[in-house]
Amino acid sequence: MILQSTALIQNEAVVLGLLLSALALIFYTSGLDSPFWKRFYTFFPALLLCYFIPAIFNWPLGLIDGSGSKLYGVAKDYFLPASLVLLCLSIDLKGIMNLGPKAIIMFLAATLGVVIGGPVALLSTKFLFPDVIHAAGDDLWKGMSTIAGSWIGGGANQAAMKEIYHVPEGLFGTMLIVDVVVANIWMAILLYGAGQTNKIDRWLKADVSSIEILKKKSNEFRTGIQKNPGTTDLMVLMAVTFGTVGLSHFLTDLIMPIMTRYESDLIAWKLSALVSSFFWLVVIATTLGVLLSFTPARKLEGVGASKWGSVFIYLLVATIGMQMNLKEVFENLGLFTIGLIWMAVHVSVILIVARIIRAPFFFVAVGSQANIGGAASAPIVASAFDVSLAPVGVLLAVLGYALGTYGALVCAQMMSLI
Repeated sequence: MILQSTALIQNEAVVLGLLLSALALIFYTSGLDSPFWKRFYTFFPALLLCYFIPAIFNWPLGLIDGSGSKLYGVAKDYFLPASLVLLCLSIDLKGIMNLGPKAIIMFLAATLGVVIGGPVALLSTKFLFPDVIHAAGDDLWKGMSTIAGSWIGGGANQAAMKEIYHVPEGLFGTMLIVDVVVANIWMAILLYGAGQTNKIDRWLKADVSSIEILKKKSNEFRTGIQKNPGTTDLMVLMAVTFGTVGLSHFLTDLIMPIMTRYESDLIAWKLSALVSSFFWLVVIATTLGVLLSFTPARKLEGVGASKWGSVFIYLLVATIGMQMNLKEVFENLGLFTIGLIWMAVHVSVILIVARIIRAPFFFVAVGSQANIGGAASAPIVASAFDVSLAPVGVLLAVLGYALGTYGALVCAQMMSLI
């Protein structure tokens, strides 16, 4: 498949090979028993590099065209649902329930941080950097409403806000850049923070016992059924995985015409997420994965289900990273001021709440990313702590879709007053 762009590498197959080679090099060096590499990966976690190196390939190196590549679409439509199925096969629902209410509290705190962060960012910029507000025009708050929709829910909620407030195309495009870049910077910080969990948990005075119990039980289950897989085992694993992915797409295709028929009503009821095919794909794949965990398919964990799930997750990370154009940060510094202040308010709220309730950093990170990044990246951040925790990110992200439009509307109305 050939891409029309100015990138040095035009062939998608070569781009995929480059990404996989980079991932392999990162994991190989991170596993070396070398003082240099151990020190290096202390400051630059492997998952963070899996994200940033493809971004550097995009800019400044100009090797690939991340925005023009179809690899992200493939990863999102096939590898993401496959990873959701594989990571949910051995899910311990009872263990997740035993995590307690702090996960939900931190998720809602993250939502609150986005809702109040928009008005605070707009007001701060109005007084500190009035030229930015003047240059953006009177519709700025409308454009910012689309960021609120994206950061609480996802793409469907973002599109809903665009239609509700009739956001001009040019402003919407600029807001998309601010949304993606600021959200990606925050995701990178969370991935780095995952490697510093113990230090942050000590600062938060967090009780991590429930998380450790869940991780221990999952690891014991995995070790107890582990075996050296043969070709038949791997064929069965792939059949279950991509058969489920195929069924998820099939059911999504059946549901979407029904949802489209009632699209205007659903949007009026602020349920725009239900008109998103990606929403249904994520929900169905996750549900089928959880249901399979109650069947003998659960034992596929013994032949590497979660390992394959992690491979697909890292491929998704690389394709997300390759879409980030670091050059755009420098081209839209004024509006990025608003985005960074907004994110700073969000972070402040979740850290204050976490400190008050002594929530582990895992809940902070996943609650935040379930809002800011949604289903495509919440399991990535969760799996950075432990692969057994990835389903927590998925479940919270689905909740974000439900709240996205409502939270964004509240945020937008407050910004309109400013």
